[in-house]
Amino acid sequence: MRRTSSEIVAGVDEAGRGPLAGPVVVAAVILDARRQIDGLADSKQLGETRRETLAPRIRERAAAWSVVAVEVDEIERLNILGATLAGMARALDALALAPTLALIDGNRLPKALRCPARAIVGGDASEAAISAASILAKTARDALMRDLDAIHPGYGFARHKGYGTPEHLAALERLGPCRAHRLGFAPVKRLVAPALL
Repeated sequence: MRRTSSEIVAGVDEAGRGPLAGPVVVAAVILDARRQIDGLADSKQLGETRRETLAPRIRERAAAWSVVAVEVDEIERLNILGATLAGMARALDALALAPTLALIDGNRLPKALRCPARAIVGGDASEAAISAASILAKTARDALMRDLDAIHPGYGFARHKGYGTPEHLAALERLGPCRAHRLGFAPVKRLVAPALL
C-alpha cells in the first residue's frame, strides 16, 4: 500500500466482538517511524506473555495511542457491530495527534470519522499500526475481564475472557447471567427469564 511520507497514519482494531460478556475494546495507534517496535503482529498470533511485553513498549514508543471500552449497555442498545464502529470513531477522536489516514481492520468503516479511512481485511497481520492497535485492545480488554472476574466471581472471566467456552456456558447454566453479560447474545438470552428482558 503506497503512502506519502507526510501522512500521519492511525491503525485501528478491536478486541471482544465475539464474547458473551464484557465490553468491546477499541484501540488506535499512530506509530513513530523513528522509534521502531520489533515483534508487532496480530494479537491473536501472539501469546499472552508476548502481548503483555509489547503493550507498554507500544504505549511508550508510539507517536499517539488511545484505548476505548464500549460497555455492555451500549452493545445491547446498538448491537455489537454498531458498538464496535462507535468505539472506532471514539478511539480516533481520542488520539492526541490528528491522523490524516485511518487504517481500520475489517471490512466496515464507521461514519463521520475525523479523517479519511480505509478498511483492510486481515489488516492486523499486514499493517504494523493495526497490529499495535490489536495488541493494545486485547491487553486492555484482558485486564478489564480480570477486574470483572473479581466483581462477578464464579464465571471464570479471568480465564476465558467472556468467550463461550464450555466452562463459561456451564457457569451460565449454574449461576444465570450477571450484569457483565450481553443479554442479546443467544446463549445468554435463552437463560434470561422473560420478565428480565
